[in-house]
Amino acid sequence: MLVLAFDTATPAVTAALHDGERVLAESTTIDARRHGELLVPTIERVLGETRATLRDVTAIVAGSGPGPYTGLRVGLMTAQGLATTLGVPAYGICTLDAVAYGSGLAEPFLVATDARRKEVFWARYADMRTRLDGPFVERPAQVPVEGLPVVGAGAELYPEALGQSAGPPYPYAGALASLAAERLAEGTPLDPPRPIYLRRPDAVVPGAPKRVTA
Repeated sequence: MLVLAFDTATPAVTAALHDGERVLAESTTIDARRHGELLVPTIERVLGETRATLRDVTAIVAGSGPGPYTGLRVGLMTAQGLATTLGVPAYGICTLDAVAYGSGLAEPFLVATDARRKEVFWARYADMRTRLDGPFVERPAQVPVEGLPVVGAGAELYPEALGQSAGPPYPYAGALASLAAERLAEGTPLDPPRPIYLRRPDAVVPGAPKRVTA
């Protein structure tokens, strides 16, 4: 098994390789505006560190969001394209699940990431592997924290509503790859690489021009 995992649903452009037992290489760049420019070089970097090639990869895993439309689309389209070219399966894993897995927490907690527009994407977990509810998109003050730890960049951005962050701010690809490898080894079905959209994209097709009458 050689799993190539990456995520572009947050400002972290991140990729990793996993051989079924451990993370072989991981690379992350924080840049919310250059997902399209950074993803392929990041993939090439982790392949180069392990002296692997794309032809060695047996599965592709991409973070499926939720996240801003443009960045999220970069990762998922890349996953679909690579899978088609290489003839290997491609899977999608909720980006919040990757953040949760990276926290290592064994007790109930929330994950919250930046959704822009002064909102957060969030979900509730029983532990690092088990999502109980969500994902949702809401204002930070509307998130039912109820004294639970909150993991993710959402807590760093809105500590007055969510408290101090209790774990990693982003879905680092090492955690995403480890979670995917674990589920694949257990025979747990994985979702296809399809985006989790919780609201419509900012860009819309313009409507027909208004008629002007004399």
